[in-house]
Amino acid sequence: MDLFDYMRETAKETEAPLASRMRPVSLDQVAGQQHIIGKDKLLYRAIKADKLSSVIFYGPPGTGKTTLAKVIANTTSAEFRQINATSAGKKDMEEVIREAKELRGMYGRKTILFIDEIHRFNKGQQDYLLPFVEDGTVILIGATTENPYFEVNQALLSRSVIFELKPLTGEEVKEIIRRAISDPDKGMGSFHAEIDEDALDFLADLSGGDARAALNALELGVLTTERSSDGVIHITMDVASECIQKRTVNYDKRGDNHYDIISAFIKSMRGSDPDAAVYYLAKMLYAGEDVKFIARRIMICASEDVGNADPMALTVAVSAAQAVERIGMPESAIILSQAVTYVACAPKSNSAVNAVSAASQAVRQYHATVPAHLRDAHYKGAKNLGHGTGYKYAHDYPGHYVSQQYLPDEIKDARFYEPGDLGYEKQIKEYLKKLREQ
Repeated sequence: MDLFDYMRETAKETEAPLASRMRPVSLDQVAGQQHIIGKDKLLYRAIKADKLSSVIFYGPPGTGKTTLAKVIANTTSAEFRQINATSAGKKDMEEVIREAKELRGMYGRKTILFIDEIHRFNKGQQDYLLPFVEDGTVILIGATTENPYFEVNQALLSRSVIFELKPLTGEEVKEIIRRAISDPDKGMGSFHAEIDEDALDFLADLSGGDARAALNALELGVLTTERSSDGVIHITMDVASECIQKRTVNYDKRGDNHYDIISAFIKSMRGSDPDAAVYYLAKMLYAGEDVKFIARRIMICASEDVGNADPMALTVAVSAAQAVERIGMPESAIILSQAVTYVACAPKSNSAVNAVSAASQAVRQYHATVPAHLRDAHYKGAKNLGHGTGYKYAHDYPGHYVSQQYLPDEIKDARFYEPGDLGYEKQIKEYLKKLREQ
């Protein structure tokens, strides 16, 4: 490292954002994630023993993926190289691999390659790494906010241990904020700032488990707030609310969290919990989910999980879908809320699902033909073939019903639709029973 590199690194340490300066340098300083770095856990033991194999850190932003990589860099005897997949290309990886081969061949020294945002690498870039991970030329540490099972090659996954990082708790975020505001070397201690307890709670709550978001808000508050007459910068509730105006929502419309939220949304409607259903609706809307996508899921639930127990549920859902296309946000939130709460509160039945599933099974199992009396008798020569002969027109009989065979001979006694006992379907069940007894 020459003088200019040294000056650049020194400036980076002092001028970097607070969240970067406050990164822990040892495992003991890391907040949260005890399920993977507790003293009896595999990752803790591997880092302490400097026996790390290839790993992938997966979790929401601000939970410590890069932090753990930096801790490993400070504790390992191996050469540590870092690249970011958003800006690095194959040439950068080739340079790392060349140096790793030289270190391994000349000095027997390992190289750890940390790739931030590894999901940004395309298949070809990931494939390039594979043989060098497999033969131990590099030990890979990948960090990603996306589900690695979707975004990382299966070959790389099979050679790596995946560790999922959880959002930090409110108490863990508060501890990080307290440490940052009092640390005179890396934090804001030299500014003589204090944070009110309610402001501390507010920042920890609205950060959504993202330590980086909380520290960015704290730094903004300290740097932009005038000193009081006592010479102290007071971070009050008003200051905190200005610095973090919108809650950080862990929601990515392309990632697995998207599927988790929509799954919880549907299961809440199915489970007749309107409060939970409308909460997940609000979370999706807050994160900018497409209202047409939400409306489609409500329509499916109205048919799949309510069905004929309340036929109006599908009508409400379809009307809501049409309305949101014509109106748009923010008013669409009200329309979707009406549909969601209606479907959630409606009596439930999945008889329609079971009916078509059982009928589909029969279609696959039997080569059945339409009974002759049900066949079309209008085309030329059809009557000579017996088509339509013996058909009984239901409206010619009392109650507009007459008993006759409609199913093919092979499955003439089959029962596919079995109505439930809730809502309107109870009436359907009684009606069908009466018809079948005639």
